[in-house]
Amino acid sequence: MTDTATNPDVRLTTVGGEWWRTAVIYQIYPRSFADSSGDGIGDLPGVTAHLDDLASLGIDAIWLSPFQRSPQKDAGYDVADYCDVDPLFGTLADFDEMLAAAHARSIRIIVDLVPNHSSDQHAWFQAALAAGPGSPERARYMFRDGRGPNGDEAPNNWESVFGGPAWTRVTEPDGTPGQWYLHLFDASQPDFDWSNEGVQESFRDVLRFWLDRGVDGFRVDVAHGLVKQHGLPDYTPDPEAGSMGGNEAAVPYWGQPGVHDIWRDWHDVLAAYDGDRALCAEAWLPTIAQTALWVRRDEMHQAFNFEYLETDWNAGALRRVIDESLRAYGEVGAPSTWVLSNHDVVRHASRLALTADTPQGAGIGPKSPGKPDPVVGLRRARAASALMLALPGSAYLYQGEELGLPEVIELPDDVRQDPTWFRTNGERYGRDGCRVPLPWSAEGPAYGFSDTGASWLPQPAEWSALAREAQQGDPTSTLSLYETLLAERRARDLGAGTLEWFDGGSPDVLAFENGGVRVLANLGSAPVALPEGVVLAASEPLADSILPPDTTVWLA
Repeated sequence: MTDTATNPDVRLTTVGGEWWRTAVIYQIYPRSFADSSGDGIGDLPGVTAHLDDLASLGIDAIWLSPFQRSPQKDAGYDVADYCDVDPLFGTLADFDEMLAAAHARSIRIIVDLVPNHSSDQHAWFQAALAAGPGSPERARYMFRDGRGPNGDEAPNNWESVFGGPAWTRVTEPDGTPGQWYLHLFDASQPDFDWSNEGVQESFRDVLRFWLDRGVDGFRVDVAHGLVKQHGLPDYTPDPEAGSMGGNEAAVPYWGQPGVHDIWRDWHDVLAAYDGDRALCAEAWLPTIAQTALWVRRDEMHQAFNFEYLETDWNAGALRRVIDESLRAYGEVGAPSTWVLSNHDVVRHASRLALTADTPQGAGIGPKSPGKPDPVVGLRRARAASALMLALPGSAYLYQGEELGLPEVIELPDDVRQDPTWFRTNGERYGRDGCRVPLPWSAEGPAYGFSDTGASWLPQPAEWSALAREAQQGDPTSTLSLYETLLAERRARDLGAGTLEWFDGGSPDVLAFENGGVRVLANLGSAPVALPEGVVLAASEPLADSILPPDTTVWLA
């Protein structure tokens, strides 16, 4: 195989023409997007009210984080009814109205689906508790007898992603201590047993419920989970690895071969519908080559490129990841799906300026080491976004990154809500800092998030200057940069393009051409000379044909 790191003339191309191969998809975390009811929690009518803002931004689709009925122990990722809208967010009629309004603006809708586990309040789990050991109801979940003479020890030593043990013992209907159930996340999120045909058929019904309503696809939570290694052997994770196992090999509950059969089955369900419906995998795996196995032609359509997200701000490292991604995904006929931020990681306007390691899911807070310089962070974030949006394939944006929002670090302990914070007794801050509600206006209650001023997490005062209203029409703003990048990306069809490296004049410069656009990103500390060309977009002001540090430019 040709090494593109030493041969810059190798051309890497996306294949196919379905919409999801090139789409820019905007993640909405509903509770933090826009609140129409005044209760301090965002909702579906709030999304509908801002669809024109998203259309003007230039996106192709929206991914909605969970809005289904839930006790909200993990912000909706603990689902109690997969086929209804939680009253916090509205009604099914509100969903249908939002979907129709989005489609009227040529914006597709991707729904988040959580198949690894349900809420402990789901009717299926409540029935399992009532039915007792050996029942068909319990067979839907991972119930096991305990170890030791009286079953007092957990079935194995697995740890929860959120901290603490991954097993909880139940009290049986007769009042005696009973079996244990597996929960890779919070104790309120029992894992399904995906070897059970009833579970498989129930989720086919869930898929069809939303597909029949007109959704364009699903983002699948914990897509590398679901299937556990036979025998449930003990396993101790690397304490320095990310909580979702992306840096570890041979984890008995991540990336098991049997999970691919599930996605082939789901692929067939979607293929029966018109309109190129898509599945996107949240799959944290050790290598790009392994992640590419999730998007073979008969499985899922997209998989988040988490290795790209986690790569340091270093030209050589990023070039390697870009080359490997385009090669590995191209070999299985899939696009690379680029991403820099989401609801589970430190926002890249802060992460790219951290000076201490922060494992995925751990978050940062008032006592964290290596806090970011906000000026450096924003500068790098703008440059990183301009680099990502020039790459062939699909790209995901996380709400608020188009405003340059940083991680909120100084959240008081008493407002934190992430289960990670509680299950680690405050040792890990968790993900609240990237989930703070958006600022829409520079003044007024909750910066326009809510008419009453209510906000489920407090917004920092400095967000006034970052509000959408404050940035709109300002050609130097991060919002205007995103609008320009997305318009040029669409006009020049860069998502379907071909990447060809060229010499940028420095080892710290990434330089490539795609669709007639020459892109140069200076990740070093010294300015470099720019080649001639018309500037289409630049992440920072340019002068005297010089590309400053931490800056990306598009040239025609």
